[in-house]
Amino acid sequence: MSTLAWTAAVSLAAWLWLLLCQGFFWRTDVRLPARRDPDDWPSVCVVVPARDEAAVLPESLPSLLAQDYPGRAEIFLVDDGSSDGTGELARELARTRGGLPLTVDSPGEPPAGWTGKLWAVRHGVELARARGPEYLLLTDADIAHAPDSLRELVAAARTGGFDAVSLMARLRVESPWERLVVPAFVYFFAQLYPFRRIGRKGARTAAAAGGCVLLRADTAERARIPDAIRHAVIDDVALARAVKGGGGHIWLGLAERVDSVRPYPRLHDLWRMVSRSAYAQLRHNPLLLLGTVLGLAMVYLVPPVALFAGLGAGSAGAAVLGGLAWLVMTGTYVPMLRYYGQPLWLAPLLPFTAFLYLLMTVDSAVQHYRGRGAAWKGRTYTRPDAVVGEES
Repeated sequence: MSTLAWTAAVSLAAWLWLLLCQGFFWRTDVRLPARRDPDDWPSVCVVVPARDEAAVLPESLPSLLAQDYPGRAEIFLVDDGSSDGTGELARELARTRGGLPLTVDSPGEPPAGWTGKLWAVRHGVELARARGPEYLLLTDADIAHAPDSLRELVAAARTGGFDAVSLMARLRVESPWERLVVPAFVYFFAQLYPFRRIGRKGARTAAAAGGCVLLRADTAERARIPDAIRHAVIDDVALARAVKGGGGHIWLGLAERVDSVRPYPRLHDLWRMVSRSAYAQLRHNPLLLLGTVLGLAMVYLVPPVALFAGLGAGSAGAAVLGGLAWLVMTGTYVPMLRYYGQPLWLAPLLPFTAFLYLLMTVDSAVQHYRGRGAAWKGRTYTRPDAVVGEES
C-alpha cells in the first residue's frame, strides 16, 4: 500500500479504538441517574461567582430564586469586582421576583496565587458554612435551572451516595458558528473524559462541569476546596480530581433542563472561550502541544484528505480507508448533534470543526508565550501550573 493508504489505515484503527474502547464517549444517554426523594431534605447553599454578568443575570438568577426545593436553601451571589452593576442588579431581581433568600457580597481583588473565580467561590463557601449546609451547589452566573433542578440533584446525590454530582449544562446553539462549534466542544470534552468512567468507583478518570456542581459540604472541607485548587484555570476538572483523589464518589452527565444562556454569536467569541484555557489543558507543555496537533491531524484531518487525495491519485486503498474512517467519525458525532437538536448534515463537517479547534489550541500557546496567558474578563493567568486538567 502507499504511504497515504497506510496513514489512512492508522486513522481508521484509531477511530475503531475510540468507537469501542474509549468509554463509549459518543453516547449521550448518561443523564441524571435513578433517584428517589429522601425522607428528609438536607439544607443547601447555592454559591454563584459573578463578574460582569449583568447581561445574562436576568435570565439565570430568577431560575435559582424560583427553585421548588422542599428543604432549606439559600443563595450567595459573590460579585467578583464587576464594573457593570452585577451586584445591584442581583439585589433588584431578588427584591422584585422573590423566592429563595439571596445574599450578595464581594470579596475584593484576589490575592496572588488565586484565580478570581475561585477566590469568589471561597468567599461564598465561607459565607455558606456559617449556615451549616449539608450540600453546596456551585453554579455559574450564566446557568439557568429548571424549577426542580436543585431537588433532582439532591435526590440523585442522596440515592446514589455521590459526594459530587455535576451536570454539563446545555450550551446555547443559535448562531451559525454556535451550531458548528458548540456541540463539538462537548463531544471533545466527553472524548477526553468519558462520562461512564467518571462515575465508576475505582476508575482514574475525573471531571466535572463547573457550571453546575452539587457537592457535599463535608467533602469540600476534607478536600480543601477551593483552597487546594486556588490557581486552577480549568477549575471544574481540578475540583473533580481533588474530590476523587480523596476517595470521593463523583458523577458527571449531560443536563436536560440546565442551560447556559451565555451567547457566543461570533467565531471570535467562541475562539476566545476555547483558546483562553486550551494550552493550560496541556499544562503549558510544548511536547504535549506537538502531540495534540499531530493527534488531531491524524484522527480528524487524515480521513477526508485520504479520501479525496486517494480518489484524485487513483489509490483505491487510501480512498476506501479514509472514507471508512470518516464514516466512523461522522457516526460517533450524530448522537451529540441529536442531543443539541441540530441537523445531521453537520456531522460530516466535524473535520473542519476539529481543524478550528487545532488552530485555537495553537493560538492559546502563542498567546501564552507572548505573556498574555489565559485571559478572561480583564484578568490574565500565566502560571505554568495554573491547571489540573489531566486524569486522576
